[in-house]
Amino acid sequence: MNTIEDFFIGQMARLQRKFTDEDVDKCKELTKDYSAVYNPDHDVWKSNYHQPIVPGLLAEGLINQVIYERLPGRASILLQKELVFYHPVFVGDSITAELEIMDINMDRNWISLKVTCFNQDLKEVIKGQVVICLLNSNGLGD
Repeated sequence: MNTIEDFFIGQMARLQRKFTDEDVDKCKELTKDYSAVYNPDHDVWKSNYHQPIVPGLLAEGLINQVIYERLPGRASILLQKELVFYHPVFVGDSITAELEIMDINMDRNWISLKVTCFNQDLKEVIKGQVVICLLNSNGLGD
């Protein structure tokens, strides 16, 4: 298992995911968020977008996946999240989430990560930062 000493500022990881109607349906069911902007059978989204959008929470899930699978790639707790949604994510979009270590706090066992998400056209859709605490095998910060 990696310790905080194994990470370095500038270290990066990324993953890509294509969002589907099924993904949106599952997210709506789990969150009980049935907003018309996610519904292809409702016209409310047509005045602003060319198709229904993917829930922000679902798009954020890709960021969590990068944290869990790649950077740091181990159990951690999300302490802080600041995200700006610059452009909507649509069903069928292939979104790449890229995380880069900006700061490492050895005393607290925290890592600050810059977040950039972009679609298949390389348009930034989400940008921000997260702070995570690395957990040891006992479930506590090292």
